[in-house]
Amino acid sequence: MTLADFLSPISLQELGLPTDYYNSQFGHSIQKYIDDFPVWDDETGYPQIAIFGIEEGRAAVNNNGTQKGPNLVRKHLYDLYQGDYTVKIADLGNIKAGATVKDTYVAVKMVMEELMKKDILPILIGGGQDLTYAQYTAYENLEQRVDVAIIDSRFDLDQDNAEDMALNSQTYLNHLILHQPDYLFNLSNIGYQTYLVSKESINMYDKLFFNALRLGSFSGKLDQAEPIIRSADMVSFDIGAIRASEACGNANAGPNGLYGDEACQLARYAGMSDKCSSFGIYEYNPTFDPMGQTGMLIAQMIWCFIDGYYSRKKDAPMYPKSNYIIYRTTLEAEDYELVFVKSKKSDRWWMQVPYFGSKSVNERFYLVPCRYEDYQLAVAGEMPDLWWKTHQKLQ
Repeated sequence: MTLADFLSPISLQELGLPTDYYNSQFGHSIQKYIDDFPVWDDETGYPQIAIFGIEEGRAAVNNNGTQKGPNLVRKHLYDLYQGDYTVKIADLGNIKAGATVKDTYVAVKMVMEELMKKDILPILIGGGQDLTYAQYTAYENLEQRVDVAIIDSRFDLDQDNAEDMALNSQTYLNHLILHQPDYLFNLSNIGYQTYLVSKESINMYDKLFFNALRLGSFSGKLDQAEPIIRSADMVSFDIGAIRASEACGNANAGPNGLYGDEACQLARYAGMSDKCSSFGIYEYNPTFDPMGQTGMLIAQMIWCFIDGYYSRKKDAPMYPKSNYIIYRTTLEAEDYELVFVKSKKSDRWWMQVPYFGSKSVNERFYLVPCRYEDYQLAVAGEMPDLWWKTHQKLQ
């Protein structure tokens, strides 16, 4: 089977899109699946990024209509002008809804697997956020532990019926956490709002040493989210994390949340991360977006992700060592030192968290992204919470 077996072409006429764009617009520079599926080989080269939509909304709770989102986003994306770089991007059209929702999940998984095998980064446009689970399963055969970052105002899990709940946009985290085989290393939630999350869910995150960053705790300090996103292999963005006044195209939109420019900055952080290998935006419902404002915002978020991608510094992992500055500090109550690493290229920071007895001598520590403030905390004699959580997961 090939990618073309899962994807349907873009109809410019049906979308009301022009056939001609200015040379610097995405509509001109992005390779599009219109008639024949794009053919790539070693001679002609492969795209670096592949965009595809998912016309699946059956499991989007209280938000019927998300299956119509991808084409509306595409319409606004093509109008945008690319930055000062040459893009190698393909738009592969849409995955149609399968006979069952599970069929759609399988199609998403197989398309992503095939793209990532070719070192092509997928950008997914949903569809309900339950598709995050399908995005996650694409990593199953990569034989690596996976770090997941979710940008959402809620924790989409059910504490009362953790093992028996049907998979939908409000329970997909249950299935992601309990998925077998287990290759989940860390799960982070960015932008949750306390009154939308149960105490039991927050306690569960703490017990499993997951990360959760409350919206109010980083308001005006968006850079606090950057290390969390930088550590993620995959990023899932629920458009409901943005306040309704900025993104009304969601039946579950609330009065509080991220501002539009903050959502774009978080998307750019994801694009800049050398580790991020897939990015999904979900829960956009054009039914509630008569002026197209939310569709425009999502298109601009994708633009920011792409801009971040072409601004990658390639400064992780730590090689060559001459590109980094090593800082060491010892806590009074501990018998080992904490090691911090700063990139000369980007001024970004990492912590070395050692493996204790479970790894070979060739892999003695795990490099976890952090902030300068974590180093300052260690110098002041306090153990950074991020170091402790990572250490617990490595045992």
